[in-house]
Formats: sequence, C-alpha cells, structure tokens
Amino acid sequence: MRRTSHKGFWKNQQGAAAATYALALVPLVAVAGLGFDYARVAGMDTELQNAADQAALAGASQLDRTDGSMERAIEAVRGGLVANRTLFASDGTTTNIDLPAANIVFYESQADAEAGTGGFTNPTRFADAGFVSVTVEVRTADFALTPIVEALSGSSVASAVAGLGSALCRVPPLMICNPDEAGGSLTMDIDSRIGFGFLAKPGGGGQWSPGNYGYLDVGLANGAVGVRQALGWGSAGNCIAENGPSTVDTQTGNIANAPGSLNTRFDVYENGACESGGTCPSALNVRKDMVRLQDKAPGNGKTCEVDKDGWGLPMEQDAYAPTDAVAPYTKTPKSMGHPRDKCHAVFDGANGSCNSLTGSFGGGNWDRDAYFRAHYGPGWDWKTNIPTSAILDEDGVPGPDRSIANIMRYEVYKWEENNINSPVAGVTVLGDQNYTETGQGNRGNVRHKGQSVCSTQHGYPPVSNPDRRLISVAVVNCSKEGVSGNSTNVPVRQWMDVFLVQPSADRSYKVDDDNDPSTNTKTKEYTKKDEVYVEIVRENDSRSTGTLGGITIRRDVPYLVK
Repeated sequence: MRRTSHKGFWKNQQGAAAATYALALVPLVAVAGLGFDYARVAGMDTELQNAADQAALAGASQLDRTDGSMERAIEAVRGGLVANRTLFASDGTTTNIDLPAANIVFYESQADAEAGTGGFTNPTRFADAGFVSVTVEVRTADFALTPIVEALSGSSVASAVAGLGSALCRVPPLMICNPDEAGGSLTMDIDSRIGFGFLAKPGGGGQWSPGNYGYLDVGLANGAVGVRQALGWGSAGNCIAENGPSTVDTQTGNIANAPGSLNTRFDVYENGACESGGTCPSALNVRKDMVRLQDKAPGNGKTCEVDKDGWGLPMEQDAYAPTDAVAPYTKTPKSMGHPRDKCHAVFDGANGSCNSLTGSFGGGNWDRDAYFRAHYGPGWDWKTNIPTSAILDEDGVPGPDRSIANIMRYEVYKWEENNINSPVAGVTVLGDQNYTETGQGNRGNVRHKGQSVCSTQHGYPPVSNPDRRLISVAVVNCSKEGVSGNSTNVPVRQWMDVFLVQPSADRSYKVDDDNDPSTNTKTKEYTKKDEVYVEIVRENDSRSTGTLGGITIRRDVPYLVK
C-alpha cells in the first residue's frame, strides 16, 4: 500500500500552477511596475513639455522689439503670465516649474531659433529679440514598483521655441531700405527726422541700397496686380501675414504703374491705376502741383488722367520751381502743392542740393512762405492765423510741443482738411483757384483744386478717415538681409508713418535762363514718375495703431516653432 501511495504522489499534477506562478512572480511584478512607472514618467514628460510650450508662448507674447521686452518675456516665462505646476515629479512640490534665466535664450530669426545658433541673452538687444527658446529644468520621478528590478527613478527634460505671428491690414505694401544702414546703424533714427522730406527711389535688379524703396508681397492675385491693388484700393481687406515677428516677403523693385496706384490718393486716375475688383477713393484734401482745364466736361474720358485734357503740370512760370534752395523764394506760384524740402525742390535735378545719403533726406526746411502766399495771399499771416492746436503729437492728436514756425506739411494738410470751405482770416480754406495760362504752350483757363473731384466721378467718395495720404512703411536693412527683388522672411526693423507729399510724375521744364519765356531752350528734369516723395511723420508702434495710421488692424498671436 505504501509503495502504491508514493507512486501516486509522484504522478499527482494538482498544484503545478503554483510553482509556475512562483517562478514567474518576479518578472510579472517587474512588468506591472514598469508599466505603472513608465506611465508616470510619460505623464511627467507631457507635463514638462506642456510647461515648456506654455512658457515659450507666454514669453513670445512680449516680444514687440521695444526696450524692456526681453525682461518682460523672462518674467512671463518664469510664471508671470501662466502657471505651470508639476504633479508627477518627486521633488516634494507642486509649485510653478522653476525656469532659471540661463534656460531662456533669444534669437533674431526663425532660422536661427530652429538651428539653435546665434542665441543671445543681452537685454540691450531687445530690437533683435523675435523668438524665445525655453528649456525646463531636469525633473525626476521616483519609481514605485520597478526598484524590485533595480530601476530606481526616471528623468525628463523639455524645451520649446516660440515667436509672434501677426497680420497687418490696410498696409500699403511699401518698404524702404534703412538709410542709416550706410552709416553702420541697423536702426533708422526716425525721431530726430520727424518733418523731414524723404526721397525714395526704386530698388533695381541687383543689391538694393539704403534709401531705395520696394514693395511687399500681399498675397493678392499675382505679385504685380496684388501690389497695385494694395496701393490703390481703399478696402480694409489688404493684409500682410508676417512669418513671425515682423518678417515679410518682398516683390521686385519696379512694377509698372505701381506709383500710379498711389496717385489715386491724390485724385489722379491714370489708365489702369485702380485695379478692378476694388474701390480707390482719394483723400479729401488733394492739394498738389497740378491743374485741370476749367471748361472740360467731367464725362471726358481723360479728365482724371495726367493728360492735356485732365490733370497737368502748370507752366514753368506758374509753378513752384526754385533754382536756389537757400535764397528766399520771392515768386508767388499760381499752382503749388505741399512742396518738397527746399534742397529737394531746387530746379537742377531730382536730388537737388541735398547731399546726405545720396540726397535721400531733406532737413524739414520746406517753403512755407511760398505755399501760404500761393493759396492764402501775400498778406495772410500763417504764423498767427493757424492755431497751435494744429501741431499734432505722435498719436495724431493736438499736442503743441513745437512752434507753428516749424509746422509740418502733414499738419498743414490736416488743418486745411479740418477747416475745409471755412473762411479763415478772409480766405476760404481749400477753395478752387482759377487762372489763365499765358505764354508758349498754354492751355488757357485752368483750375487749381484742393478738393477731390475725380474720386466721385469714378464712383468713390473721398475719405479722410482712415487718412489716405498717411501710410505706414516698413524699414528693412537691405544690405544685411541681402534684399534684391524677391526675398522671403525679411525682418522688418521698424514701421514708420509717412505723408505722401506729391503725386509721382515726370516733371521737367524748359528753363528760362535769359528771363525770356519765349526762348526757353534748356530742359531740366525735376522729378521722375517712379520716385516717391514723403514726409516722415512718426515712428509707428504697430501694436496700437488706430485709424489715424496706415496700419489699422494688427493681430499678434504667439505660435510654437518647435
């Protein structure tokens, strides 16, 4: 019996699974613990990456390239705007994730930020800070179960890069090459040149030079048509999408009739200047150095173009055409617009006697006396009759911090607009001036106008708000960025508001060199139709621009680069 019992024991298979489980217990616990603890580390990794992303976005929201922006960005990154709490790390705290300043690096361009090259932390470089990189501190999670297999903890780190994306609307797609770059400055000194005339010439096919102007890609139709639309149309739908903080794409330098589209703001509608599909209203005040025939019916197809039947330059003896920029100009022109600076207005070439930066800048010394004599009469005392409230501050509201003696063309223009058709000291503001041209080549009875007529004839009511002759222009370091025609992701250093002083046109006359108009034989070029002449009004803080400026809508949205 006993022998039988032993044999049964050895053959009995009940309880064999227990031995298997006993042998598998350690790896089973290790696998379960690994899954549990891996989930904890994965959660901590997600938590840290979210913290890095949110911190970078918070920092990028402050990068407006103004003084103090880097300090504000650091404060935002370190918890000033968002709370980034940690729940999975094993350091005994759930407070905001600590981000030392050393873990916050700034970059000028998206390419630098993506490559991690050229980073800086010096707060004096605030004008270059367009992107921010954030790296959170290494955090550790102690494992709960995997120490059984000698795995004690897991660590994780995260980083993110963010910039500021923008949409700028109602922006005429104009840029100028920073004229101060020629002297080594990457920032244009705008404040000390408020009121200065600025002569911008188109960029050529090669490397653009300081003082050249060009166009921006607005993404409308094909490039040339889109530029003309944005220059002429009054619709608020023309927007420039910025690839990051203040970067734009440029168009080629010379676009046929693009300055003609700008001229619609002066009530001049040359053939094709207003692209179909939009409206091109003029400004309300269109005072300029052009006259119209008095007896031509509005229905004539040429009466709104630069043509013998429409807008035309006055004869030399009736125009403002000084031959000396320094000596007092004693003549009273019969037809005169808001003129160029004296050194640009001299009758010996497009640059005149201005010698700074190949003639780009005037000095703000424009012929106020001649202008007011022409439109208000020799005895009209403009220094007394124009109130100090006509002087505007940088926001476009009355702020008399300068004297009337230094009044800008833009301020005269706005004062005239605000007093349109009103008598001031016996003179009606912006009233028509009629006279008869005499001499060789005269057109007879002509009318010099200050108010719009052609805009209404084309079905566009003239507008004053937003101001059609005040536009915002991008300032770009063309040499540094290698701008030469079509360029992409070009950083905009600054924006500035400028006043369109005169229509772009070819101006040349037979010069009276012997005081006998009948024997004028020498032709001198005055201006070219591809030049744009403006007055610098103010630097434009495009973050807060309203309807007074060229940029009327700006939307800034921080976005992750990586």
